Amino acid sequence: MLENVATVEVLEAEPHTAPRVLVAEDEADVLESLVYELRREGFEVDAFLDGQSAFDAAASRGYDVLILDVFMPGLTGLEVCQHLRKRSVVPIILLTAKDREIDRVLGLELGADDYVTKPFSLAELTSRVRSLLRRIELDREVGAEPALRVGALRVDRVRHRASVDGVDVRLTHTEFKLISLLAAHPGRTLSRNRIMRHLWNGDYDGDERACDVHVSNLRRKLERDPSTPRQIVTVRDIGYRLESA
Repeated sequence: MLENVATVEVLEAEPHTAPRVLVAEDEADVLESLVYELRREGFEVDAFLDGQSAFDAAASRGYDVLILDVFMPGLTGLEVCQHLRKRSVVPIILLTAKDREIDRVLGLELGADDYVTKPFSLAELTSRVRSLLRRIELDREVGAEPALRVGALRVDRVRHRASVDGVDVRLTHTEFKLISLLAAHPGRTLSRNRIMRHLWNGDYDGDERACDVHVSNLRRKLERDPSTPRQIVTVRDIGYRLESA
């Protein structure tokens, strides 16, 4: 499996009327319910019962959002997320077990944008999908703001790019929005709650520890030595601050 993963280029969704969603869930009855609800809400949906098929589809077709169950035969949702993040920033929502915090944390570390714990209501999941799509669209609308520069870091909100010392860094949508917020307030401490509410345009009411995972991901990509960060600084019991380093 995944013999050609290093050469696969994942397509981004082309402009179309209905948002296109990929759903991968190995429980047939759960998958059927998810597909029915999402289509009823106006989404175009492709459904898969295993991770390998989901990966192949994501690599060859453009989607607006991927919904991946963590536990699937072949490739797990975490593995699909990990492989896709090497070449795509398509938004990903993971479906995780309520008592498996390690999966939620690992999923965010691998680049997932959000997670929903089982059991969940179909209304909750569709709300999360719409919220994720809405914040992406809102970010596009404010994309004309000028580029931000803090030390060696440059954040170009027009082209949706970030670079360090002139070298482009691939960021997920959530990571880019986070570094844009920090770069817009250099030297200022921002609380975890404010950061997460910004990432979700005020809709977030989940675990603030997700903020720490997103920051950790950013440090691995932007800091020269992520183990001793000098630019994205932790302010104990409060949040984070961006320094020019």
